[in-house]
Amino acid sequence: MDNVRLFLFMALAFLGMLLYQAWQEDYGPKPVATAENANPAETVAGDTPTAPRQADIDNAAPSVPGVPTPEAAKSSGLIKIVTDTLDLVLDSRGGTIVDARLIQYPVAVNKPDEKFRLLSQRPSDYFIIQSGLLGSETERAPTHEAVFTAASDRFELADGEDELTVDLLWQSADGVQVTKRYTFTRGSHAVRLEHLVNNNSETAWSGRDYRQLQRGEPADSGSAFMYTYTGGAIYSQEDKYQKYDFEELGTGQVDRDVKDGWLAMIQHYFLGAIVPPRGEDQHYYGKRLSNGRAVIGGYGPAKTVAPGAAETFSGTLFIGPKLQAELAELAEGLDLTVDYGWLVFIAKPMYWVLEQIFGFVGNWGWTIIIFTILIKLAFFKLSETSYKSMANMRKMTPRIQALKDRYGDDKQRMQQAMMELYKTEKINPLGGCLPMLVQMPFFIALYWVLLESVELRQAPWILWLDDLSIKDPFFVLPVIMGVSMFVQQKLNPPPPDPMQAKIMMSLPIVFTVMFAFFPSGLVLYWVVNNLLSIAQQWVITKRIEQAA
Repeated sequence: MDNVRLFLFMALAFLGMLLYQAWQEDYGPKPVATAENANPAETVAGDTPTAPRQADIDNAAPSVPGVPTPEAAKSSGLIKIVTDTLDLVLDSRGGTIVDARLIQYPVAVNKPDEKFRLLSQRPSDYFIIQSGLLGSETERAPTHEAVFTAASDRFELADGEDELTVDLLWQSADGVQVTKRYTFTRGSHAVRLEHLVNNNSETAWSGRDYRQLQRGEPADSGSAFMYTYTGGAIYSQEDKYQKYDFEELGTGQVDRDVKDGWLAMIQHYFLGAIVPPRGEDQHYYGKRLSNGRAVIGGYGPAKTVAPGAAETFSGTLFIGPKLQAELAELAEGLDLTVDYGWLVFIAKPMYWVLEQIFGFVGNWGWTIIIFTILIKLAFFKLSETSYKSMANMRKMTPRIQALKDRYGDDKQRMQQAMMELYKTEKINPLGGCLPMLVQMPFFIALYWVLLESVELRQAPWILWLDDLSIKDPFFVLPVIMGVSMFVQQKLNPPPPDPMQAKIMMSLPIVFTVMFAFFPSGLVLYWVVNNLLSIAQQWVITKRIEQAA
């Protein structure tokens, strides 16, 4: 089997993916429409996790009221925080992170000053991070509905400083003081979040901390040819990495105790994640709110603070790109959010090799070309077997045509005669299939590596190709790919069946149109692979023809 048949298998796989996409769009859950002028700070009933009773502090109990007090019904003030990696906005109501832009990631190559917005209160891409304390007495513990105060409305990581601390203060009527502390580190997208409780009252304080991600369902998850997942994900030592879409979050499937795990809302290239302290028991939960948004979060163990004593609740947030090294350092399994699918055991080594090559050449376009050459060298012998089989089949074309002329429409006798011919000439008509089938998992794994790796986002190559993560703006690479497929077909023996021949002749056009919408980095791989295959097949075919 030649590369054209490989392409046919790939076309069927993509067709299945597109059908699934179409079904999801037509019959899958739809996001709830929200007016653009809606108040983003409005609290929705049920968005606060369950609070504990004093009598059984370790068990779940009545809900904190979902309707805020009048003074907390709207944003009480916004606080700007700027570091070398993050441009954040906190709402003093709850200390909620309501906006986050990634300083090192522009929205587009031609818009370098407009930074990518991961967290937002816009109804079209609503995504915020809430946190707070749940107490046995609601008036003594600040949830994300409580109003905090800060020393300033703007904080910035100064030159020469490696760390920035932002404190938000809250105090109950009887003297319980809570400091909500965000700590930012230079060069990092991880944010340390702490709740420091100082009990200056005359009675003991009991409660626990919680952190949750609230997100609106996106209108789409990429183009039909590049579907990417957007939704929730959790990691546990027992079940490892699991994804939960918006519909699943609404059915109560996330309701479990976890130790040494994490939870996240992920999308193409980026994520928001919550990483609890290692070794601490957590309860994870998920739900859909009345406005259609989804929540995934967790709360930790309850603690009691005696009068005059203090206690700290801590955890880590991540707001940024899916950089595998940074994610793996932060928490076990967090790098799995770079979702390579079921071929992750092949894809991860591929990514490592690509990363090493990039370290030498410094350009992702040349990295893809060099890697493609290495792949061809690794499978050289397998490809050689396939091309030899096709060349031998090509030699048999005149004799096969003679059999067709002899037996006409008698397909049974025609097949018998062909099998006898193959037996006599010691030719295996399927000899080219196995080598290409062995290579297919590697090709598919590479597809996901190139699609999922944020390193390729806005990565330039040469000339007009200034972003390998988007389609070729002038469709040059897809056209070259289509021409290369046509040349490959001419090197292969024509199918004996006229209908098959027509289908094969149409494939270059079909794939040219399909690849026109693929990221140019993926198309570059296929172009180089096809050109190398053509060279190898041409040499082998000529050798066999000359030896005949």
